[in-house]
Amino acid sequence: MKTRIISGLLMVPLLIIIYFGKIPLLLASMVIAIIGIKEFFTMYEKNGIFPSKIIAYLLTALLYGYHLFAGFNFYFLVFWIVISIAISLLYGLNISNRGPYDAIITLTGVMYIVLFTYHIVMLDGTIYRNLVWMIVISAFGSDIFAYFVGSFFGKHKMAPNLSPKKSIEGAIGGVMGAGLLGMIFGLIFMHEIWYHCLIIGITGGIVSEFGDLVASSFKRYMGIKDYGNLIPGHGGIMDRFDSVIFVAPAIYYYVLFVIIQIN
Repeated sequence: MKTRIISGLLMVPLLIIIYFGKIPLLLASMVIAIIGIKEFFTMYEKNGIFPSKIIAYLLTALLYGYHLFAGFNFYFLVFWIVISIAISLLYGLNISNRGPYDAIITLTGVMYIVLFTYHIVMLDGTIYRNLVWMIVISAFGSDIFAYFVGSFFGKHKMAPNLSPKKSIEGAIGGVMGAGLLGMIFGLIFMHEIWYHCLIIGITGGIVSEFGDLVASSFKRYMGIKDYGNLIPGHGGIMDRFDSVIFVAPAIYYYVLFVIIQIN
């Protein structure tokens, strides 16, 4: 527990980066994506599957590099997605040295980690950039409340094959806690849309739970406990940010299709 608290304090620089946003947040998101790719692909390499880190790194650099110099462009994003799919699948053509799983995992890593993480930058570029905070509030808030509620009241296992320690009670507590924190954030900092912050908190809490389970499914299938050991008490970058990268797209599209449309 002490180690988890100390490691949690190491997240303070992330909060500073979110406060400033723009280039610092873009660079931080890119670093998370690159390290996440490394951890994700290394997990598969240990099990005889060899996705291309080079392809993933180059696609990451292309996406974030374009944004750095030209800003967000929807058409470029579509182009990047098509190119990513094509190049990842072409990687599997060398059937004498690679298998179809090498290509599929390359594509999965790029879409799952790089594209999902990029939504943090996309949200930062909207007129509601303060809602970037809701990504952290939803993901980490849900995790913290689920941990404590599950520790005291957890009796019914939610997904014993994926995450034996997670309980239904903990999951409900995590979602309610994320919603509560979202509402408090909205009332203090974004009172004109505080009810949206409540909805985002609840939605983000639910998505966060699924994001954690998805990450657990990858790890259980590959027979590992953590993606890495970069962060003491938390494992690797993917162990800490698996929920964050799942929540980011959910909040971005809520802003795009609900808040902006209403206002």
